Amino acid sequence: MSTAWENLVKKQLKTDDIFSILKKENLEEIDVRPFYDTVQKPLVNLPKIEESTHLVAKYHESLEEDVFAFILDENVENLEQKTIFVNNKELAGHISPKEEDQYFSLIDVFDEKEAAINDQLVKELLAKQFRRNICVDISLHQNAGAAIYQQLGIALAKTKELIEVYGVEIIDKLIFRIAIGGSYFFEMAKLRAFKMVFNQLSKEYGLDEIPYIFAETSLRNKAVSDNENNLIRSTLELASAMIGGADAVFSNNYLVDRSTDNSEEISFKQQIVLAYESIINVFEDASNGSYYVEDITQQIAEKSWTLFVEIEEAGGYLELLKQGIIQKKIYDHAIEEQKWVEEGKIKLIGVNLYPKLDVKKSIEELYNENVIKAVRWAEMFE
Repeated sequence: MSTAWENLVKKQLKTDDIFSILKKENLEEIDVRPFYDTVQKPLVNLPKIEESTHLVAKYHESLEEDVFAFILDENVENLEQKTIFVNNKELAGHISPKEEDQYFSLIDVFDEKEAAINDQLVKELLAKQFRRNICVDISLHQNAGAAIYQQLGIALAKTKELIEVYGVEIIDKLIFRIAIGGSYFFEMAKLRAFKMVFNQLSKEYGLDEIPYIFAETSLRNKAVSDNENNLIRSTLELASAMIGGADAVFSNNYLVDRSTDNSEEISFKQQIVLAYESIINVFEDASNGSYYVEDITQQIAEKSWTLFVEIEEAGGYLELLKQGIIQKKIYDHAIEEQKWVEEGKIKLIGVNLYPKLDVKKSIEELYNENVIKAVRWAEMFE
């Protein structure tokens, strides 16, 4: 039975076929309807591991009193009662946490170029008293142009590789580093969908686990000459991550090609404003109950699981990396995405909408089908 709203739209568009007219195309091939008045299968509340999302800052001594979680690239002495995310392989080797310390590794143990797991690094990290020892990094894949379902399918496939080598007990030692892009609701759904498919994978091994998610802002949609726009984009990405249920969030510097003390401080304060003025970092699943987000969450979960199964049936993530198949899948999507930017279907203010720049680099110059590498959309115009 048509609603009053539906009837009004049909009258204004002078057609009963409003869905084909109002349907919005997207590269994820997710079916997005013009309106929602129900959801096929309501989801239970999707929990997160941390009760309150960690707001992570790049370490600076001036922040020691006010910040509770830092990302470290080099050693800092006497840093007590803090949550530390270690971002440097050499640093991880020298750290010996005490039992009460909260240390997490953000060091990717996969060598994408060699299509191998760094076994020595894994064993060294597992020997550490870290809360989460092994990082599964798919931030590179997002920044290289992978579709959302590809990112999640790859995350599952990398997890499966680790389980096969180190046993199922590694599952609760994992932390997932995920880049959050600019598609606000899709990125919320991405994190929610990942919780669903990861839990499904854990149940294959008789467990009932949820993933620890470290979410950071993407570089893919940032532009060198648009600092203020970058700041707005990354703020929205942080909001997506918090609402989607990330356990920790980090804002990459909105100045793409440089860093200043002021830009580092502002990048962190984005999180502070969201957390303490919008209060969105304390909810487990803030978007639960939104028919739209629920629907796209389930679609992304299904597509991600399907890709994961395809990867496994074809020999697994590392085998497909060796064959160049993973690289080609990401390349094909990235190229299509870049074409949408060039054609204006994906709008980037100051770049292809109200532009300050002309096209200076071709798609062929930016991408290589044999290499997974980060490429910003705006590089074409810089």
